[in-house]
Amino acid sequence: MEKADIKSFNISELQDFIEEMGEKKFRAKQIYEWLHIKLVTDFDDMTNISKDLKSKLKERCYITALEPAEVLTSKIDGTQKYLFRLRDGNVIESVLMKYKFGNSVCISTQVGCRMGCRFCASTLGGLERCLSTSEMLDEIYRIQSITGQRVSNVVLMGTGEPMDNYDNVIKLVKMLTDENGLHISGRNITISSCGLVENIMRLADEGLQITLALSLHASDDDTRKELMPIANKYTISQILDACRYYFEKTGRRVTFEYSLASGINDTADKADKLAKLLKGMHAHVNLIPINPIKERDYKQSDKSSITSFKDRLEKHGINVTIRREMGRDINGACGQLRKSYLETSENL
Repeated sequence: MEKADIKSFNISELQDFIEEMGEKKFRAKQIYEWLHIKLVTDFDDMTNISKDLKSKLKERCYITALEPAEVLTSKIDGTQKYLFRLRDGNVIESVLMKYKFGNSVCISTQVGCRMGCRFCASTLGGLERCLSTSEMLDEIYRIQSITGQRVSNVVLMGTGEPMDNYDNVIKLVKMLTDENGLHISGRNITISSCGLVENIMRLADEGLQITLALSLHASDDDTRKELMPIANKYTISQILDACRYYFEKTGRRVTFEYSLASGINDTADKADKLAKLLKGMHAHVNLIPINPIKERDYKQSDKSSITSFKDRLEKHGINVTIRREMGRDINGACGQLRKSYLETSENL
């Protein structure tokens, strides 16, 4: 009999599961608290559960617990990058960023990625598989357990396309915001997407009060096709229509991520086009100095170009910030640490 992934059960599913085992329903809440608040990784640590029930759980279930394979700490800003090993031997990255408002964790949603964005190290090896809800949860739980500090913000911007792992991601959000678990505010959860239109529309209809961050990175379709293969399937116009729908349904302002590559998408005319596209959309633009990777030729825009691009957008009335670079000295960009780890492992 294949064992059940108990950490992926929401409270309702766990109650049903426990009752099917012939146990009383209230036991589910006790177990759920051990898994999602006290963050235990062994049934034997559940001190208010009988030996008989523990034996049943061991026989029928497993507890997902990620194993830290490597932890790097930035000497610049204290950012920590974690490389976690999964049950099947795959590895994924997660990042802990410390801000004045609290601790933010950036998690991966897939092992690898099939979106193929030219400037991203995550896509270089393609997609291995999607992460389960429990694996995504445990990225957060392990970091909390290791540091002893609460995570207040969660960002789904690590390796993978969240909207390509839709069902597991939606379940993750609902479990994170559930009062029976960590009970993180939906407003403190951000989901990034390169623009899978149908699933952005589905997300809008979920009724979740989260932030959508759209990875745009270009203000015209030709430039976007050069940077992002997904642009061959969806036009910017289609993506922006989906973002407008998201705002209409949720009232939540969409953030547009825009990575600046020197000479590619950072010119004055590109800024003007972007401002025209986003006019009247209640948009926020997050400019990102691109993190160069050795496999690609893209270079980071210089500071004057970044500032000029920002100023030009602001003159058009667009709300803009420049993302603070975090963990640059520890392979801070998505996929870099995982890739270097896999390369080293192959050479051993």
